Amino acid sequence: MDGAYVFRVRFRVDASDAVTVAPDAFETTLRYRAPEPGTDGWLFFRDNLWRGEVNDREHARRFVEDELGVTVETVDFRSLRADRAYVDALRDAIADDLGAFNADGVDEVVSKYLGSSIDVVDDPWR
Repeated sequence: MDGAYVFRVRFRVDASDAVTVAPDAFETTLRYRAPEPGTDGWLFFRDNLWRGEVNDREHARRFVEDELGVTVETVDFRSLRADRAYVDALRDAIADDLGAFNADGVDEVVSKYLGSSIDVVDDPWR
């Protein structure tokens, strides 16, 4: 069982006065390991996404800066890439705690936070 939240990140390289770099901004794909459903941190999607988008761009930018150690300009959510076992476990964990989501069903929760941005794949890291 494995999953990863996938983000498109634009970051800038801050060079010293002694050097220059060109280009000084780059885009890359960042994959953040999705915590196992029901464990500490599994509500990452609820706390950071809304309708398949980053819900607090400044918070996301600072989070990625801390992880990468570079100046981050933008962070855009792309998808939750996960194998079938992870998606099933996520749906089960949501069903077990619907009250935490102010929703009537699992599909409503998934749509509310992830939109249609779930990709079921064999290997979330490819």
